[in-house]
Amino acid sequence: MTFSSGTPANLKTWSAEFESLHSRITGHFGRSVQRRRVKAYLQALLSPVERKNSWQIAEGSGERTPDGVQRLLSTALWDADAVRNELRRYVFDVLGDEQAVLVIDETGFLKQGDKSAGVKRQYSGTAGRVENCQVGVFLAYAPILEQLAAAHLLADAEPTLTARRDLLGLTTRFGHSCTLSESSRSAPNTHPA
Repeated sequence: MTFSSGTPANLKTWSAEFESLHSRITGHFGRSVQRRRVKAYLQALLSPVERKNSWQIAEGSGERTPDGVQRLLSTALWDADAVRNELRRYVFDVLGDEQAVLVIDETGFLKQGDKSAGVKRQYSGTAGRVENCQVGVFLAYAPILEQLAAAHLLADAEPTLTARRDLLGLTTRFGHSCTLSESSRSAPNTHPA
């Protein structure tokens, strides 16, 4: 669902969908404080706040310190696999498209200092070299129309990717050459996303 304007009807629909999602996962958290905190945490992740660290999430939830948020994420007892599975069911029920796929994307965020979690000198595709950065891995749900657009873009990029692969010696190191079109044909989407 896309809510492009902040009209009362859109906000009411968004709020109802959020409550629906929360009610689906709430049973996987044993204590009421965890259920309340996970709701506030999800609301903070969906908020327009630019930096989503535990301090700002806690402050946005009305807490004085990030201790509760950190406890929820690090030591509280809850079934992460069950929550993931319920979220998957929710996405399929609400946005379901039998032809959809999950797309994984790795992105590097260049950093000046070393105080943020995961910052170190490592390869960043964003910079094209080893830099001081964080690397984030993102998962997106892509319906069939978006897949077709992505396939078109990848088809246009194929000669460049083939040249880069050959330059890096990937064809000889792994014993065979595989184009993007061959990859997509050899791995059909046999499971709904």
